[in-house]
Amino acid sequence: MEKLIITPKTKIYDLLEAYPQLEEVLIAAAPEFKKLRNPVLRRTIARVTNIGQAAAVGGLNVEELVNRLRREAGQEEIGQIDDGGNKFNTARPDWYSDEEVVESLDIRVTLNRGEQPVHEVLGALKRLSYYEILEVVAPFVPAPLIDKATSLGYRHWLMKKGEGEFRVYFSLEVEE
Repeated sequence: MEKLIITPKTKIYDLLEAYPQLEEVLIAAAPEFKKLRNPVLRRTIARVTNIGQAAAVGGLNVEELVNRLRREAGQEEIGQIDDGGNKFNTARPDWYSDEEVVESLDIRVTLNRGEQPVHEVLGALKRLSYYEILEVVAPFVPAPLIDKATSLGYRHWLMKKGEGEFRVYFSLEVEE
C-alpha cells in the first residue's frame, strides 16, 4: 500500500492512521497536541484539521513541523512551504463592539459530546445581520472553523482568554 505523503494539507487523523508513531512527535512539538490522546477529539477535530492548521494552533512554523514529521516517517524534507494562509487576527479590530455580540456559542460542550460544532457555528453565522457579532468559545484555536468562516466572507478576531479558552468573534465582511 502507498504510504501517505505528508504535506501541510494532510489531515491529522489521516497522518496518525498512517503513522501512529508520529503522535508522540506532535505532542513533543506542542503541548496543546496532548489532546490528540483523547479518543473523542481524535475522531472529531483530527478529521478536519490539517497539519498547517495544527501548526497555527500550536504556534509552530508549518515548514518545520511538516519536515520534522516527514523525517520521522522516512520521507525527504521539502523546501519552502506555503503555510496555507493561516493568519489569525489577534488585534482588537475597529468593527468589534460588546453591544454588537448577538449570540455566544460554547463549542466545548459540543466537542465534549464527541460531535463536530461546524454546522452549529455555520448556522449561527448565517443568522447574523451586518454589524452583528457571533462569539464562539473554544478550548483551542479552532483553525478549521476560522478558515471556513473566512472563506464564506466573515471576518474574525481571535482572543486567548486563558489556558484552554479561546474566544473568536465573527462578523460579516462589510464593504467600506
